[in-house]
Amino acid sequence: MSCYIQLSDPTLPGIIGLLNYRPETAKPLCALAEALLRTDEGLSALEREWIASYVSYLNGCHFCHTSHGAASCAHAHRSVDMIDEIEKGPASDQISNKLKALLVIAGQVQKGGKCVTEAAIHAARAAGATDLEIHDTVLIAAAFCMYNRYVDGLHTWAPAEREAYAEEGRQMAFEGYMRHF
Repeated sequence: MSCYIQLSDPTLPGIIGLLNYRPETAKPLCALAEALLRTDEGLSALEREWIASYVSYLNGCHFCHTSHGAASCAHAHRSVDMIDEIEKGPASDQISNKLKALLVIAGQVQKGGKCVTEAAIHAARAAGATDLEIHDTVLIAAAFCMYNRYVDGLHTWAPAEREAYAEEGRQMAFEGYMRHF
């Protein structure tokens, strides 16, 4: 599997190679990820990464699903085997009812913005989600649809094994997305 464009460093996987290729677009893309995923206002950083990984899983974007899943695992101080729980989505018994309800919304956004239902919003509120948490869930889901299409639309390569993402996940979780700028 090779990228559809000639990258500056073809050994860099997924979005990392693309960010290296276009630093002028990399900086705002990383700043958006930083703003969406590295705050504990409302949703925790673990929950934010979980949403990003779940939407990426629904989109079939292996690189984003596994790297952000690994970041969730790092926040939880768990092995990358926890990614199995992320793939279960709202059916996971490892997450709060609030996060389950927010994952329903994220899954609706993944299908299309107009697929979000009033019933899903009411269910999230009933489970304790605030307007800020609902807002951020929709924005994270929408942004990750874009990131996933960027990564897969240019046919980037990604390691198959989850263990290969553990260190990148740790760096994203604890050092952030702007660490190269």
